Amino acid sequence: MTINQIYNLAVKMAKKVDPRKDLPQNPYPDSAILNESGSKVSGYQGVKKILAGIDMDSAEIMLAHFLKCDLAIGHHPHGKALASLDKIMSLQADLMHRQIGVPINIAEGVLKKQIAIVKRQISPINHYQAVDMARHSKVNFMCLHTVCDNLAWDFVENHLQKSFRVSGFQSVRVKNVMEALLTIPEYQEAKKRGAGPQIIAGARTNRAGRVAATEFTGGTDGGKLIYQALANAGLGTIISMHMKEGNREQAEKNHINVVCAGHIASDSLGMNLFLDQLEKKGIEIIPTSGLIRVKRMTDS
Repeated sequence: MTINQIYNLAVKMAKKVDPRKDLPQNPYPDSAILNESGSKVSGYQGVKKILAGIDMDSAEIMLAHFLKCDLAIGHHPHGKALASLDKIMSLQADLMHRQIGVPINIAEGVLKKQIAIVKRQISPINHYQAVDMARHSKVNFMCLHTVCDNLAWDFVENHLQKSFRVSGFQSVRVKNVMEALLTIPEYQEAKKRGAGPQIIAGARTNRAGRVAATEFTGGTDGGKLIYQALANAGLGTIISMHMKEGNREQAEKNHINVVCAGHIASDSLGMNLFLDQLEKKGIEIIPTSGLIRVKRMTDS
């Protein structure tokens, strides 16, 4: 596969499960090809070996150079993708509306302030540090952020629905949600590493009510104002990748249980679902930078 084909496949997979009805022209500004100046592969030549990780920073770029990889794929954004992180956050409004039933005007309203905050927060970051390292080292470099987060979100949502299809969520306790997550290999391994799923708001014996993975995709957290809107729409339990303390307090204040699945394990899940498709095509994947590599290799 070429670099462009790999990127286009990631976008295609993400669009297939995207919660939005009307996708913008560039649906994933936080996922991009960041450098194509590699000495071995450039533009339209075949990729045979990839270094893949959660945070592909300067050290990992040098590792890709040392290992003679044709491409480095990171999950978290760099360069123009990081500078555009705020632009993907509107996805969360569609997710809140379609998945939970929050009126779209309210969903967009409660997110507006946080999107502006995130735009200001990312402005002073040194966006191009790792990209420049890739350019000087002649390492082809790509980041796949929301495209892989979409895959993780869809997987967890479907997994929960299958787990409780017979009993229905009304009879489910928060501990049962935890148990369902821990049947997923990435979360099993994360638990062994001391970073597995945990209940951070509510209690194990609480009835879960309506459960949704609302904080898996859409760039970054949606801010403190979303939790009252989610509670008003009838959400009982949130599955999140990670959550800031101020957000956790707001969820608790609105009587929403929160199961924090784990950041790196959740990112690994999304990456794995994509990387499996590359391995099917004969590409060697070298995992690094916290990536918990689990191979499913199904015909998805």
